[in-house]
Amino acid sequence: MLAGVPLALALLGPFFAGEAGPRAVSFTLGGGHWLGTDFTGRDVWRQILLGGRPVVLVALAATALTYLVALPLGLLAALTHRRRLEDLLMRPLDVLLAVPSLLLILLVATVAAPGPAGLALLVALVNIPDAARIVRAAAAEAASRPAVEALRMQGESGWRIGVGYVGRSTVRTLATDAGIRLTGVLYLVATAAFLGVGVAPDAADWAVMVDRNRTGLFVQPWAVVVPALLIVALTVGSNLLFDAVLERRGQPDKGVRT
Repeated sequence: MLAGVPLALALLGPFFAGEAGPRAVSFTLGGGHWLGTDFTGRDVWRQILLGGRPVVLVALAATALTYLVALPLGLLAALTHRRRLEDLLMRPLDVLLAVPSLLLILLVATVAAPGPAGLALLVALVNIPDAARIVRAAAAEAASRPAVEALRMQGESGWRIGVGYVGRSTVRTLATDAGIRLTGVLYLVATAAFLGVGVAPDAADWAVMVDRNRTGLFVQPWAVVVPALLIVALTVGSNLLFDAVLERRGQPDKGVRT
């Protein structure tokens, strides 16, 4: 599986990294370093083992925070019958949506230097408007079905209608969006780290490795090529994984005869 290798390295790598050995000459091959050394003489393989976890954890945290805010906002905007409340919920998000994501992150970073937690919050912030609009659109379509009116006539509570029926009806759409969004979040987190936002300049981070080692690309390419390939494999593989899961769930049970 395409995403399996980078995920395994990201989650399990730190347990096998071991202690840091003495630093060698920058951008060299051999000498006990089978992927060579980086711009400060550190072992590239050890940096690879340590550098995936920050990218994955920040991306997962940002995606989870995005839906934690976007789901209730989108559902409430779709189910409310008050136009003013819907405008109050969605119009500020439309303004935020008009600002390019990376530009907003860089603007905030010039005022305060965010750590990994701050980077996750920033990435979630720029993803909330788009996610909330998708939740609202999917929920509004489900809320317009005759089944919802039938549930209201039966005296069902708003919570049961909103979460039990409308919310469950949007699961497939939101799962598809989650796969695409996680790919975009990984790209945004890696780009921000590449630009030095949320991480230290010499941090063990795949995106930082690509940035800081690019000066030695033609001398010691593994310090750039390997982390770059891992980021690409993680983003593409995550999207393919979501597609495969959705396709499998969408297939009818072959054991059921009609």
